[in-house]
Amino acid sequence: MDTATILSISRQAFMTAFLVAGPILGLALIVGVVISVFQAATSISDSVLSFAPKVLVSGLAVLFLGPWMLGKLVNLLTYLITNIPNLVR
Repeated sequence: MDTATILSISRQAFMTAFLVAGPILGLALIVGVVISVFQAATSISDSVLSFAPKVLVSGLAVLFLGPWMLGKLVNLLTYLITNIPNLVR
């Protein structure tokens, strides 16, 4: 396996990880900022108020985006498994 192949596989793996984790992390970030602004405006400092909505939104994102995320991971693994003979030369 040469350097170009390793870099290509690494790039595909990082892009897949970014695509799979990105939407959930982005939604949690947006909800966290909105809740922080709300807490700053109302002077409420309850830890549950900042934690519960992020968990709820993350869970809903996994529920709705789960099949798409699983498809992305399966595509990467299928590529890697089918190309094992070409990669080990």
